[in-house]
Amino acid sequence: MSDKVEVADVTSLNALAAGTNKKNPRVVAAGLGGRLMGTKSLVDVTADEITKDSESSLAEKDRKDKEKWTKMTHISDQPWTWSNWSEHINWLNLILVVLVPTVGFVCALRHPPQLKTAVMGVILYILSGLSITAGYHRLYSHKAYDAAVPVKIFFALFGAGAVEGSIKWWGHSHRVHHRYTDTARDPYDARQGLWYSHMGWLLIKANPKNRARADISDLTGDWVVNFQHRHYLVIMIFMALVLPTLIAGLGWGDYWGGFVYGGIIRSFFIQQATFAINSLAHWIGSQPFDDRRTPRDNVITALVTFGEGYHNFHHEFPSDYRNALIWYQYDPTKITIWVLSKLGLAWGLKTFSQNAIEQGLIQQQQKKLDRMKSKLEWGTMLNELPLMDKEEFTARAKKDGLILISGIVHDVKQFIKQHPGGQALIRVSLGKDATKAFNGMVYAHSNAAHNMLANMRIAILKDHAVNGNTFDLQQEFLDKEKVN
Repeated sequence: MSDKVEVADVTSLNALAAGTNKKNPRVVAAGLGGRLMGTKSLVDVTADEITKDSESSLAEKDRKDKEKWTKMTHISDQPWTWSNWSEHINWLNLILVVLVPTVGFVCALRHPPQLKTAVMGVILYILSGLSITAGYHRLYSHKAYDAAVPVKIFFALFGAGAVEGSIKWWGHSHRVHHRYTDTARDPYDARQGLWYSHMGWLLIKANPKNRARADISDLTGDWVVNFQHRHYLVIMIFMALVLPTLIAGLGWGDYWGGFVYGGIIRSFFIQQATFAINSLAHWIGSQPFDDRRTPRDNVITALVTFGEGYHNFHHEFPSDYRNALIWYQYDPTKITIWVLSKLGLAWGLKTFSQNAIEQGLIQQQQKKLDRMKSKLEWGTMLNELPLMDKEEFTARAKKDGLILISGIVHDVKQFIKQHPGGQALIRVSLGKDATKAFNGMVYAHSNAAHNMLANMRIAILKDHAVNGNTFDLQQEFLDKEKVN
């Protein structure tokens, strides 16, 4: 009988993580609605392919990719030229994200908004924005809490009005982003630059060789998600354009203003706020929890993104319903979820333990301290010091200014005249064991004195007990003195 522990099969695990073990792993819809939410080639990948890529080195993967695309090079692997630049562009996204808003702003210059229309636009902006952050993001993508069906329907409707795709597509892309952060499979890979992570990834054709999947079986099992996905195009057009037009038109006769300000321009600003989470939140700010990847915490980004700017925390603790931990940090999405829970419309709000959070903070602070420490000179390591016998030490002590402390020979010649306690104390100790004198029997030396002493090490005295930590040794002497 074998004593070996069974090894987890990574291919099976990748299948679970990607959701490819399910009978219906479809992510994108068909027709125009499908193109609005990505392409099939970017999600059509098997667990075997993911595993093989993970097991091989990046260099080996690149080599295989180059061989694979030798005969049929994808447009994204080709340099931009005057003859092929149009092939690089995702024209549908360019029209929706750039050209339509441009037309809206041109119209706005010629037709200033009525006050009522502007107020309506701001209200719809807030409702759609929170539907993305509290709904698409924290509720659906991360399951940070659960909500009543009316709340889910509200988020599905007003989230569609943000013109950012269906919950199913959005949630899948975001889970892929978390699974493959800062890699080629990350849909909005921050390593490609600020512009790319903000909008570039939408406006150019992505390379199918970087396709990836994440498990969204929980989303496909939600009837609200499925209904919105199947009818996304109709819901999006109604919520983004028709509804604000009707409200302003039937309410106070400003059909055109409702269409332009409540529809086009409002959707543009919501999109830009969401894009900022992918770009600014990976570019500016601090990294209090982990600096191995790009996510950062920044109050400015939080103000722009309904509280999603504390992104370093979010990537470390993604299923926490909060982004901001401290009461004065701006996170209206957290407050919205909390209020819903008090009204009985949300429950199961997930939080990571304070212990786990503080562990992350301390570990990152320690990494910063270690980096700072590595830039300083702390004296020769004990295992790198040569041995010196007693005869050599005695012979050289007076001439070379040698003192023995904790079994280590120190060259203090250049420091004799600088000694704050006077030259005499050092001179009379040359060639002698000054361990007790240094460690509190004469002076309880400061941290600076211990650090300076460590930089004076030149050898270890043969057949003597060695203790390189003079800090602790001094404390032992002082503790004994207190007892006595």
